Amino acid sequence: MAPIAVGETIPDGTLAYFDEQDQLQQVSVHSLAAGKKVVLFGVPGAFTPTCSLKHVPGFIEKSEELKSKGVEDLLLISVNDPFVMKAWKKSYPDTKNVKFLGDGSAKYTHALGLELDLSEKGLGIRSRRFALLVDNLKVVVANIESGGEFTVSSAEDILAAL
Repeated sequence: MAPIAVGETIPDGTLAYFDEQDQLQQVSVHSLAAGKKVVLFGVPGAFTPTCSLKHVPGFIEKSEELKSKGVEDLLLISVNDPFVMKAWKKSYPDTKNVKFLGDGSAKYTHALGLELDLSEKGLGIRSRRFALLVDNLKVVVANIESGGEFTVSSAEDILAAL
């Protein structure tokens, strides 16, 4: 399956997260993104070095700046279960406007065409690192990394595109 591209509509799918009352929720991606400008960004795994030390902190730090440019929500997706995503979120002092969403079976990641097979490293099927700027379900910017790189999908890259 080809990766999602500029001009395409993001697929709908169900992701999981824990709400402010610590209740497990299932949510439709379309319900989070319809009628809004959002950044949907994905990482290979929770607690992994580049994801935890660079990619996610960049979006947390730049969240207010992104909001000032019209981005309503920052949606982080990882092929991890919602319990891992909850623990990962708690590892940051402040997650500001970033919603940590679990795609435990990689179904949504597959629907985006962005799966990455890291079985050789003992990690199984994961997500490629990416950042999509989405406006009312349409992809406006598709910054998709090759392999384990981190060169085009940062918060700064999305800010530059805005």
